[in-house]
Amino acid sequence: MGRKSTISRLPEQVKSYIEGKLAEGRFTLDELIADLRERFPAQEQAGELPSRAAVHRYGQKLERRLSAIRASTEAAKLISAQAGDDEDARSEALTALVQTELFEALMSIQEADDEDIDAGERVSMLSSAAKNIATLTRSSIGLKTFQRDVRQRAKEAAANVEKIAKKGGLSADTVEQLRREILGIAA
Repeated sequence: MGRKSTISRLPEQVKSYIEGKLAEGRFTLDELIADLRERFPAQEQAGELPSRAAVHRYGQKLERRLSAIRASTEAAKLISAQAGDDEDARSEALTALVQTELFEALMSIQEADDEDIDAGERVSMLSSAAKNIATLTRSSIGLKTFQRDVRQRAKEAAANVEKIAKKGGLSADTVEQLRREILGIAA
């Protein structure tokens, strides 16, 4: 089993500083190493600062993680904007919770060092996650379709009741009240 990353063994203050600078992306690797030596001379003297290669590897891993989070956030925004406001809030909340947990599990798999999980186990875990995500997506699509169909049927029923009520001689206020009741619209 290999050693943990030099950066993961650093004091939290130094590690957080490195992560922040990598996320900003304003420094080259050489500039970041020089900045670390200047900012943390005690770690420099103790030989605890990471090498250029270690910072590069850690930066790649951090960038993959940040890219996945950005993509997930964008997808959630697009889905939210396109989906509209459907009724079954509990199912939507449960779906969102499961999606969040699956995303976090995938991130844990990606972040795991090679010595923590072997390639076969990683493929198996990703395969299982993909299957569960597909099931969750089908469930979400089914829920949205059902909600849309129920709203459409309620609108059609309200229109039919409105026609029947008008033919039966009910007042416009009574017809409107019936329509609101069927559609679940607050008066």
